[in-house]
Amino acid sequence: MPDDLEYAALPAAPDLAAVVAAWLRRLAGERRLSPNTVEAYGRDVRQFLAFVAQRRGAPAGAAEFSGLAPADLRAFLAFRRAEGIDPRSLQRALSALRSLARQVVREGGQPASALGAVRAPKAAKRLPRPLSAPDARAVASAASREGEAREPWILARDAAVLSLCYGAGLRIGEALSIRRADAPVGERDAVTVIGKGRKTRSAPVIAPVRKAIADYLALCPYVLKSQGPLFVGAKGGPLSPRIVQLAMARLRGALGLPDSATPHALRHSFATHLLARGGDLRTIQELLGHASLSTTQVYAAVDSARLVSAYRAAHPRA
Repeated sequence: MPDDLEYAALPAAPDLAAVVAAWLRRLAGERRLSPNTVEAYGRDVRQFLAFVAQRRGAPAGAAEFSGLAPADLRAFLAFRRAEGIDPRSLQRALSALRSLARQVVREGGQPASALGAVRAPKAAKRLPRPLSAPDARAVASAASREGEAREPWILARDAAVLSLCYGAGLRIGEALSIRRADAPVGERDAVTVIGKGRKTRSAPVIAPVRKAIADYLALCPYVLKSQGPLFVGAKGGPLSPRIVQLAMARLRGALGLPDSATPHALRHSFATHLLARGGDLRTIQELLGHASLSTTQVYAAVDSARLVSAYRAAHPRA
């Protein structure tokens, strides 16, 4: 997270800049939001404060922030929309400003009533784009990597990580958070991971995924510490998510897959294929670690769309 010196240069008066710095520390500490989320919230607030400073001719302090009018917020949203920012990003910006407003009140300031008078723009629901079952299996298979000019243990490692994304429905960060001592191999058929909001859950790991991990461990040239990461990089340090994303990009080219075929799409594929095989939403919700069933219900829409597409392609009267 950026340090306090960086936030001293915010386009805001010193008192509000100090509140912003305290707010970001709280998000990263007490709230335990991911570094990416904290960075995005900080960027949203910086953009808003720069807009207000230009609109009013002077940086805003805590009192001015609390006294903003709905017109200021609407003008900011219109300005960002004209720059091509999508509604979801505008929703996040408003969420960041409301969170900051609560911090202002927490530190003795006044509520920003304008934030309650402005509605967030509606965003069209975007359905996940899963891979087909054969493509997902190919991505998670070490055999698909044969011929790549990379060390065999690295190819096995990438296959194991992507197998966890598809075979257990894990996010990249969740897969890379697994410690060597907790590796799901042999008779251990589940792994405990830390998901969003620092919530832990147990994910079952099927035999093909356990074998992929065992193959990686058999080839890995490093002695992995019991409490260290299960997956390591080329020099033995923790594996970066970016390396996994690049491995997936190479596979897209080799297998002729679309740009939407990402490691996270394997998680979508896990849920969609389970639902297609008769899995119930509540169980899939628990496996994915979703806090709300409504988040999981989007996969029902994906499955319905798939059925309609199949009907239109096959039925003579469609």
